[in-house]
Amino acid sequence: MIKDPVKCREISDILLNENGFYVQPINYPTVPKGKERLRFTPSPLHSDEDIDYLVECLAKLWKQCALSRVVA
Repeated sequence: MIKDPVKCREISDILLNENGFYVQPINYPTVPKGKERLRFTPSPLHSDEDIDYLVECLAKLWKQCALSRVVA
C-alpha cells in the first residue's frame, strides 16, 4: 500500500526506469482515494535472485519516499 497517488506513480516509474521492473500503479478510480497501491505479477520465469533484488529496490524506495512499513 502506497496511499498516495503521486508516490505510487513515482515508485512505479523508478522501478521501471532504474531497475527494470514493470510494476503497475493502481490509483483511483480502480481503488478508493487513499488506497493507492502497486500491483506485482510474478511469474515462474522470475528467479529467487530477481525477487531478492526487487525487495532490495523496494526497501530503498520506501525509505527514500518516507513510506510506512506497517503490515496492512
